[in-house]
Amino acid sequence: LSFLIFCRKSKGKPNGKKPAPEEKKLYLEPEYTKSRITDFEFKELVMLPREIDLNEWLASNTTTFFHHINLQYSTISEFCTGESCQTMAVCNTQYYWYDERGKKIKCTAPQYVDFVMSSVQKLVTDEDVFPTKYGKEFPNSFESLVKKICKYLFHVLAHIYSSHFKETLALELHGHLNTLYTHFILFIREFNLVDPKETTIMDDLTEVLCSSSGSSSNGSGNGSSNSTGAQNHVKER
Repeated sequence: LSFLIFCRKSKGKPNGKKPAPEEKKLYLEPEYTKSRITDFEFKELVMLPREIDLNEWLASNTTTFFHHINLQYSTISEFCTGESCQTMAVCNTQYYWYDERGKKIKCTAPQYVDFVMSSVQKLVTDEDVFPTKYGKEFPNSFESLVKKICKYLFHVLAHIYSSHFKETLALELHGHLNTLYTHFILFIREFNLVDPKETTIMDDLTEVLCSSSGSSSNGSGNGSSNSTGAQNHVKER
């Protein structure tokens, strides 16, 4: 299971140049953030039901999110190429993959996503990690593995928004994407599965989408955020 390694942070060297002005984020436009495929109260949906084992709940939801995010990415995968996405970037941040030896791999976005999906697929189909048979115990490392999976899945969702939202709009799938993102964020918050510092990069979107969750897709709601706003200060991870 060594292929799931924490992404490391490294500071870029100053080059004396002023940072490029940030492009307007299309996915934050009100006409698009209002789009959902359901008004369901996800805050209730993510809560652990009574008499359900926590690990079973985490396993079921993590597996479902993996399949849904993989499917969502597949809708724009033909636009996510080595030429169009030469790095795995989300806004100002670039992600690197680390192999089982800890070697830093600078890869294109489609390569990174392939690493993520292949690794997670191997995990969720491993009976020793995600057991499906009655009486089979979850490993002691299960929660930490779920946290790593959710972190990588977040990277994929964030890349879709930052680099392929125009294509998602053209396919009229932004309502599906918003609904999936809202559900996923509320789930990882409910069980503290991803460090808020990791998701800070999309805090502006999270605030808009998740603040209305629990009332209606167009409501204001009073959902809270675990972080203090979009502070895109990490240049490499």
